[in-house]
Amino acid sequence: MMNLIYQMFPLALMMATPLILGALGGLFSERSGIVNIAIDGTMQVGAFLAMVCVLIFEANGLPYAKWVALVVAFIGGAIFISIHALASIHFRADQTVSGTAVNVLAGGLTIYLCQIMYNGARSTDTISAAQGFQKFTIPVLSQIPVIGPLFFTNVYATTILAFILVIVSWFIMYKTPFGLRLRSCGEFPPASASMGINVTKMRWIAELISGGLSGLAGGVLVLTTATFYYSGTVHGLGFVAVATLIFGQWSPWGVLGAGMFFGFAQVLGLYSSSIPFLASLPSEFFAMFPYIVTIIALVIFSGKNVAPKASGEIYDPSKR
Repeated sequence: MMNLIYQMFPLALMMATPLILGALGGLFSERSGIVNIAIDGTMQVGAFLAMVCVLIFEANGLPYAKWVALVVAFIGGAIFISIHALASIHFRADQTVSGTAVNVLAGGLTIYLCQIMYNGARSTDTISAAQGFQKFTIPVLSQIPVIGPLFFTNVYATTILAFILVIVSWFIMYKTPFGLRLRSCGEFPPASASMGINVTKMRWIAELISGGLSGLAGGVLVLTTATFYYSGTVHGLGFVAVATLIFGQWSPWGVLGAGMFFGFAQVLGLYSSSIPFLASLPSEFFAMFPYIVTIIALVIFSGKNVAPKASGEIYDPSKR
């Protein structure tokens, strides 16, 4: 059984990484008071930009294509989410409606650009497995009993990056003046404004960080689990990232745990034949399982009053 866990764990971490990054993006946004269900669309944009960047860089023999692609995905996600920020912050649009519109726009925009750039095809060209991120084993750390084979053997660099960003997000959110101001804007913005905090500015910064992390999540997804981009590459994982945020109780460490849980839920079907009490279940069950778990998690935690109190509320500076 332990050998099976050692086999499943690296793959589960790979699947969990985009969810963790996307949920961290949602965390910054919601802690500032803006509901961001546009994570899915921003992931699509990040995935598209990352794939196109790798194809262009590799064709021209330029180095560090994968890492540059992730930077481009981060910047592209931050720019794209500005549509949601503009509508939510300045035009005071309903944040759920705005996020939904951004998701729809992302799907159409990326496929339209694909058709322009790749001779009418509704997907990008294909990259080889060597052009994406490769698994590697970290010397010394991989020799640590139990933990070594789980976390430091056959791991992706992007997974290590996600763990680092969880720590950085926790530090920023709870150990810096910026994080305190950000959280206050998501709890009671009029009180924050009365203390001299520019709520509009804080929410813009949070949205740009949110979009950047969501775009990065899409870039990581396409460069670890896919060889090309098409309309179904993200296949709703942005909404699972939202569920990861809720399941994780709007906390960086909670997001890490929830992301790993959903990662395991996604890979369970691949190893079901090796688990006696799951072997008899149809494969369709395991295709549905991550989304069934998502619904259950939302039902369980929807009534918990741990979300930022002002999340989703339109902020009007003239009313205090």
